[in-house]
Amino acid sequence: MIALITYHQQQMIAGSPPGHSFALDLSGLRAEGVTVWAVHREGVVAAIGALHRFDKNLGEIKSMRTHPEHLRQGCAAALLDTIIAHARATGLTRLSLETGSGDAFEPALALYRSRGFENGPAFADYTLSPFNQCLHLSID
Repeated sequence: MIALITYHQQQMIAGSPPGHSFALDLSGLRAEGVTVWAVHREGVVAAIGALHRFDKNLGEIKSMRTHPEHLRQGCAAALLDTIIAHARATGLTRLSLETGSGDAFEPALALYRSRGFENGPAFADYTLSPFNQCLHLSID
């Protein structure tokens, strides 16, 4: 899993303008209030994702990443569904995330939007820019 986290960070930094990559490193994923999930396929970590709980209502999806060998095989969809179900079960009323723009981000954006996430205002310490965007999902 550490290799996928490191790979994820490198890819996010390489594909983002300076100062616009907010992927959690290993220490961030170990922080209080952060829950991490991994999808395993054939004995290897195929995808990871995390939920950072801000308070009793708001959670942020962090560090969603699928290993290139497992893209478009349902790993990210299963992971996102698990995170949404966990958020609902623990009483969160909103999930938010910050992500980039451009071709590299379109598959993830399509997945988030297929689950009901919509573009909206910045949250937490984020500031919207021509590159980044924030998406939100209200949880009933």
